Amino acid sequence: MLKIGEFSKMSQLTVKALRFYEKEGLLLPAAVDSLTGYRMYETSQLAMAARIRTLRHLGFSLGEIKMLQCGADIRKMLVAKAAELEKQRSDLGFRLTAIKRMLEEDPMKYRVEEKTIPSMLVYCAETTLESYGDAMRWIPALGQRVRELNPSLTCANPPYEFCEYLDGEYRDRDVRIRHSEAIEPGEADLVGDEVVSFRTIPTVKVLSVEHRGAYEQIGQAYSFLMEYAESNGYECAGLARESYIDGIWNKDSVDEWLTEIQLPVK
Repeated sequence: MLKIGEFSKMSQLTVKALRFYEKEGLLLPAAVDSLTGYRMYETSQLAMAARIRTLRHLGFSLGEIKMLQCGADIRKMLVAKAAELEKQRSDLGFRLTAIKRMLEEDPMKYRVEEKTIPSMLVYCAETTLESYGDAMRWIPALGQRVRELNPSLTCANPPYEFCEYLDGEYRDRDVRIRHSEAIEPGEADLVGDEVVSFRTIPTVKVLSVEHRGAYEQIGQAYSFLMEYAESNGYECAGLARESYIDGIWNKDSVDEWLTEIQLPVK
């Protein structure tokens, strides 16, 4: 039998950790002296101690280790843990890339341009998306729907389409969005339905910046644009527009994605 200090040395677990695992029911002493309270362990328990130490190092929770001790399929749990760690690695990789970009970032990379968007005819639709990422699936499907309703419809050249987010706050879920795309006014009888409608948007003055890269970092461009507008005496005159120029549909690298943010002002 081994005293707790001896067992600690051999198992490479601190006495504090051994007492904690005893409290949690993971690794109980083989015997406890009723008079002194000394904990005694058997050498055969070193294998269990090593297993617990390894599983904890791999990121398994106490609850998961208890499940394994109760007969859970270790292969199944290892596969699940591997998938979890792969996601963590991906998330960490994204964060590291973002940090490197910020370190290399030109503080003046955003150039604000004032321009006038003329009045034009657009088709538009509103919906509620589960998340922001769903927009890149909804928008192409919307365009297909419009063309099925209006086979002879021609989009404006140069093309102009944009999204407006209708919620008064940022939302992780249930995102209200309106998408509009400019069309040539030649078709007399435009056909809409319960989703698609047509409207003429008025001429508007906007402040514009271009954001290159992932949408997760677009907040930097918004911040720069709003600070510019405020410091130069502009007043916001409508919802900001996101115009997707290049993206996943035509660029292999996220670094090449290009989004123009237009802020209506007066």
